[in-house]
Amino acid sequence: MSRSAFDPTEPTLTNPQADRVRSVHGLGQRAARRRSGQYLVEGPQAVRELVRWSPERVRDVYLTPESAARYPEIVTGSAGLFRHLGTPEVLAAMSADAQGVLAVATLPEAGTTRTPEHGPLPSERGPLTADALPGLLATGPRLIALLARVRDPGNLGTVIRVADAAGADAVVIAGDAVEVTNPKVVRSTAGSLFHLPVVHGLSVDDAVRSLRAAGSRVLAADGAGTLDLDDLQDAAALGDDRGPVDLRRPTAWLFGNEAWGLPAEDRDLADAVVRVPLRGHAESLNLATAAAVCLYASSRAHR
Repeated sequence: MSRSAFDPTEPTLTNPQADRVRSVHGLGQRAARRRSGQYLVEGPQAVRELVRWSPERVRDVYLTPESAARYPEIVTGSAGLFRHLGTPEVLAAMSADAQGVLAVATLPEAGTTRTPEHGPLPSERGPLTADALPGLLATGPRLIALLARVRDPGNLGTVIRVADAAGADAVVIAGDAVEVTNPKVVRSTAGSLFHLPVVHGLSVDDAVRSLRAAGSRVLAADGAGTLDLDDLQDAAALGDDRGPVDLRRPTAWLFGNEAWGLPAEDRDLADAVVRVPLRGHAESLNLATAAAVCLYASSRAHR
């Protein structure tokens, strides 16, 4: 369907077995995403944020007539983009999680993002390749979430959402991690994926080195930490900069795998290792909860 011929009442996609439908459905698989450089954005919340914040990354938007009536802001927000109206059966065949609204987004190619000598591009949001990091660091970020070897898609998506809520400048995904374009990751961000830069494809060593060179203190969040987060928050609130860590400074929080945390070699990369105090009988906090506590501690200190 052309950009100007969108009728929100008459479906033009009616065959759930059509090649286009099968092609979109295939983006649920990693191989298809890598081959095409495209990925799925499922559900009204995520698609709404995609067309609002990253319209340049939208390849196609798909809606049912019911969804077009229910979410006029998506119809209006996607004006000028390629939009398609399909039957509920077609949208369900594309994705069981579409909820009547689906988009196909494109990934930037490596080497297409700005470098410091060309000036940073503040509007860059969503999944970005590793070469985007120098340009982002040139803006002097205050707060970054650095995730090392995170494998669970729900955890990764939730931490991206938490980082967005806490006002982080970016999320960096390092090491052997789940793909940021995994459909469950995208859904778990609830649209936050398109609010801030999410850089992937670096080693943990390279990421830490780059962040430290840009002036960020790298703090590893781990139960084995010698520093207590409560003590650091108290010092920041009192304006006391005599301690080993000042949360008011630019900070990159390093979080580890949800199952085994941070290995010793990753903790050794950090400037300090900080523990979140556990006052009850819980053995530990899950990744997303620990990230929320730490990121909000820095966010408050920066205020």
